[in-house]
Amino acid sequence: MGSNETKVIQFILLGISDYPKAQKVMFALFLVSYLITLLGNSFMVALIFTSPILHTPMYFFLSNLSFLDIFYTTSSVPQILVNCFFHRPTISYIRCVIQMSVSLFLGVAECFLLAVMAYDRFAAICKPLQYTLIMSRKFCIHLAVASWTTALVMTLVPLLIQPTRFCSYVINHFACELQALLKLSCSDIYLKEILLMINGFVVLVAPFLFILLTYGRIAMSVLRICSVTGRRKAFSTCGSHLITVSIFYGSAISMYLLPKGKSSSNHGKFVSLFYGAVIPMLNPLIYSLRNKDVKGAFLRLLGKKISE
Repeated sequence: MGSNETKVIQFILLGISDYPKAQKVMFALFLVSYLITLLGNSFMVALIFTSPILHTPMYFFLSNLSFLDIFYTTSSVPQILVNCFFHRPTISYIRCVIQMSVSLFLGVAECFLLAVMAYDRFAAICKPLQYTLIMSRKFCIHLAVASWTTALVMTLVPLLIQPTRFCSYVINHFACELQALLKLSCSDIYLKEILLMINGFVVLVAPFLFILLTYGRIAMSVLRICSVTGRRKAFSTCGSHLITVSIFYGSAISMYLLPKGKSSSNHGKFVSLFYGAVIPMLNPLIYSLRNKDVKGAFLRLLGKKISE
């Protein structure tokens, strides 16, 4: 063990604690974002559960995504909000590991859920006559369980390679994040970074390539539709999912897989805020504002309550 290597009991989360005025602005922005995330995703889960018209495979997976986003943003944003009131916010090692584990698990689960949702759109558009047979309720449940289970297994790899002894206790981040912790390790982390890169390929690149190939097949099928209205309707059912995929995978890949520059630490912590707080807020807005079924179900539910 090197002379500077210590077993850290707690960390300092640097965030933007050197800029008190910016902290106040960030608190206001992320408080609003967090409240919108909770209300929007809770609304989607409740609406899908109570509206029979939304009891379809697509909305079953969407309810899983909304449920996930509620806990995904809750795993880090409340802590970030509290830390805005401290000049040098601290977190214990155990709390740091727990928060990091939960965030990793939910983030990986979202990667696989988005891939499953792409397969659902492929079955609906490319094989419409067999859709109800392919996407049976039992099969949908199996796909959802497989997504959550695979995410749990893939989360074990980063947790097993996390360091336990550090040369510093200052994390240049808003919350505990594996790459930020690795940078504090005194030992050589080259092998750990390789393992993390391989894990990132399986978790990010493989599902993303699957989604691209799936939508390539969907595009070919849609182009064969003679009716312009039919093409527009087919593309509209995929538009919301494509927007979500582009935003989520774009930010996650730039965070974990792109080459790191000199300012990668600051870049990484702000990108992580984006996909950890902003994307969960955008998902229910994207799916509700662009979706006629969701708006129709809400109007029916609203009319029913008014009549009662």
